[in-house]
Amino acid sequence: MKKKTITVFGSSLPVEGDDEFKFAYELGKQLAKNNFNLCTGGYRGIMHAVSKGANEGGGEAIGITVDLWGVKPSEYLTSEIFCKTLPERIEKLIGKGDGYVILQGGTGALLELAFVWEMLNKKLMERKPVVCHSNMWKEIVSVMEKQIEKEGRITGLIKNFESVEEIVKYLLMQLN
Repeated sequence: MKKKTITVFGSSLPVEGDDEFKFAYELGKQLAKNNFNLCTGGYRGIMHAVSKGANEGGGEAIGITVDLWGVKPSEYLTSEIFCKTLPERIEKLIGKGDGYVILQGGTGALLELAFVWEMLNKKLMERKPVVCHSNMWKEIVSVMEKQIEKEGRITGLIKNFESVEEIVKYLLMQLN
């Protein structure tokens, strides 16, 4: 049976030693140990941490890259898919995922979450598990859920968990 792939979104800013980096590394490692491949944007920060964890956990670390910032891809990638534009990159990141995890991030991660959420809410793609981690996402999702409910759309598509263990357990339940 083909391994499922989890696409992880998050900030490019955390460095080794930061709590966010440690969390992303452990998430990548534990997901890989539980027979998932990992897909990220392929560069530094959260993407590098997840790729390192996936690599050390025995899984694939797929990077979907685009040369807009003059930054080298993570050395922990096991494969790289190069895109010509940012929209193409986002589409491929979402297309590769059987499930999604959104870690701490900025407007890029918000865009990726919003894109996945919209695709699911409008039934433009099959239902897939989406997990957020951080108080910031918990607040954003809570505010959006009120609006989505008011509009009569699908609520409860986005889950929020505090620990790596909870995220892995949820994804295993949803994808096995």
